[in-house]
Amino acid sequence: MSKLIKEKNLLVVGGTGFIGRWVVYGGIKRGYRVSVLSRSLPEPKNIISGVEYLQADISSDVDVLKAVGSKHISHVVNLSGDISHVEYRNGGIDIIDSHLTGVLNLAHSLDWDYLKCFVQIGSSDEYGSASAPQYEDLPCSSISSYSFSKFAATEFLKMLHRTESFPAIIVRPFLVYGPGQGHQRFLPQVISACLKDVSFASSNGEQLRDFCYINDIVDGLFSALESKDCYGEVFNLASGRPISIRSMIECVIGLIGGGKPQFGTIQYRAGESMVLYANIKKAKDRLNWSPTINLREGLEKTIEYYRDD
Repeated sequence: MSKLIKEKNLLVVGGTGFIGRWVVYGGIKRGYRVSVLSRSLPEPKNIISGVEYLQADISSDVDVLKAVGSKHISHVVNLSGDISHVEYRNGGIDIIDSHLTGVLNLAHSLDWDYLKCFVQIGSSDEYGSASAPQYEDLPCSSISSYSFSKFAATEFLKMLHRTESFPAIIVRPFLVYGPGQGHQRFLPQVISACLKDVSFASSNGEQLRDFCYINDIVDGLFSALESKDCYGEVFNLASGRPISIRSMIECVIGLIGGGKPQFGTIQYRAGESMVLYANIKKAKDRLNWSPTINLREGLEKTIEYYRDD
């Protein structure tokens, strides 16, 4: 499908976000010429030297085609879309647009003659209530507009590979954490409260989750992006080691020495999976990838970032 080109031109869709910025740095380190496509341009202080910034509403086919249609993009990592578990009637249609419609528009707008690999960032939420540890061939059952749109995008890209040899690979990160994550996310909120030694609301924390440090996730994404025989496949990226939310909070408290969680003051989300952690054998075998940073090391690095933030 792809024309033989020497340039490694990487497009990071959603490259101004937490994972996206780490992918941009990873691409530069690996010798890619990097472009970022996002809904809004970053503030000058957040611009990464040498990166081309493109602006488009991912749900608009006209915007996306105008931004990337004439460019010779060889590799894509698609991190676009907001993470939100709102009900369909309360904004779910916008979530579907940002995830599913965005993928349709990218596939339509990119020049397939130059495209070598398109890595789609799926979600562990695609598994719904499937039994743990979740592995890639399990039947998925959507529990929100977000998980539906992610799963629908996965199925669309698998179909496009089967029928038209589109070079797509889908990765499903579980809970990613590390320096630079937005303060509205779970772990930064907990770390911030513990650093201030204040009370904070929490569920009972019985959910089992799978946390993986950002550097390991980025390594896994590039292992997929540079693979030669994994098109049309789905891969979990995670630590493979479950930990309860309560235990995670207690680990942070132990490392910082402060924080007063009010367990039970937040109710579990409707339909929330209580046991969500990955089987990562397929990524180990096919992508030759394994996480290398243990939980304590990752938490220490993350806490230091927010301590100095």
